[in-house]
Amino acid sequence: MTKAEIQQVKQRFGIIGNTEALLRAIDVAIQVAPTDLSVLITGESGVGKESFPQIIHQYSRRKHGQYIAVNCGAIPEGTIDSELFGHEKGAFTGAIGERKGYFGEADGGTIFLDEVGELPMPTQARLLRVLESGEFIKVGSSKVQRTDVRIVAATNVNLTQAIAEGRFREDLYYRLNTVPIQIPPLRERGDDVLLLFRKFSADFAEKYRMPAIQLTEDAKKELLAYPWPGNVRQLKNITEQISIIETNREITAAILQNYLPAQNIQRLPALMGTRESKGFESEREILYSVLFDMRQEVAELKKMVHNLMAERAGQVGQVGQVGTVVTTPVVTTHQPSVPAIIHTMQPAVCKDDDDIQDTEEYVEEPPLSLDEVEKEMIRKALERHHGKRKSAAKDLNISERTLYRKIKEYELD
Repeated sequence: MTKAEIQQVKQRFGIIGNTEALLRAIDVAIQVAPTDLSVLITGESGVGKESFPQIIHQYSRRKHGQYIAVNCGAIPEGTIDSELFGHEKGAFTGAIGERKGYFGEADGGTIFLDEVGELPMPTQARLLRVLESGEFIKVGSSKVQRTDVRIVAATNVNLTQAIAEGRFREDLYYRLNTVPIQIPPLRERGDDVLLLFRKFSADFAEKYRMPAIQLTEDAKKELLAYPWPGNVRQLKNITEQISIIETNREITAAILQNYLPAQNIQRLPALMGTRESKGFESEREILYSVLFDMRQEVAELKKMVHNLMAERAGQVGQVGQVGTVVTTPVVTTHQPSVPAIIHTMQPAVCKDDDDIQDTEEYVEEPPLSLDEVEKEMIRKALERHHGKRKSAAKDLNISERTLYRKIKEYELD
């Protein structure tokens, strides 16, 4: 497509930016739209993936049909099959009537499956059948039904890793990934950050009926240097905060820094030693890694202290022959999450070698497993929110469906 045609698409769907990777993604979406090929849109959370299924639908022969967007991660595992494929009356407790389901409603149109990586394995098998033959069966029914639906899926999960871990079907991945579209993160879009900030500031100025905020040159440099882990969504949120709170409409770097959260790497505790860099998909995995590393280092510290105390006990034994009163130092820890590594020892009067009190036996505690850490985090989140699973899932930054599965897996209900 020509640049002029791509600019028209951007204007129509409110897409801001001129980065080559972004323009390429728009071009691919338009080129694939007239076909019925499945499309898999990948990119980090907050990059704006939801605009591309709409482009595909509006430029396809299905544009007059239904367009239904489904957030797979927001539907509990127990009801997702019913939501997608429908159910018969009495199929389960609470099924007081018949339900058509999204695939039935979207017949002749397009269905957008957001967070497709969150689908449970049985639902993945049902979805694969729809992709292969256009057939599905309602929950509680034995009658095969057909639907003519174009499927566009999106995910911020690394599906190849999910396949390796047994959480996603490989055959479904290849069916969905017929045409891949990768949306670049905001940190890789260069001056698009400034264009987006200007657009958002103008929008909020109109919304709140106030002058638009503007950036000084040093503030622009600060904006471009920030990594934007929350991508476009984070930039929009910060722009709105500044628009409302700041009375000075010219924003300097010093003002801007008050609204930019510290980068994740700076918030992590400093640990002794070095370790190889790893790739993580979420802040939760980073936290687990930090906890495990801290646990190992505490175990090493225990050994060091035990050896030191053993050596000191040997030295004391030699001096103790003349009746010296020996007290071992008492070391306490003020952090409840880390077990005490040195036990309090009572004073001992050393008259000869046989009277020397030995240190308590050192027993190294085994490191916690990932499952134990995750179980404890879920348990505490449920306690904080008095058993409210929706609030606990939001606190843990996971979907309600995932929380339900974990509660059942760890027998926390």
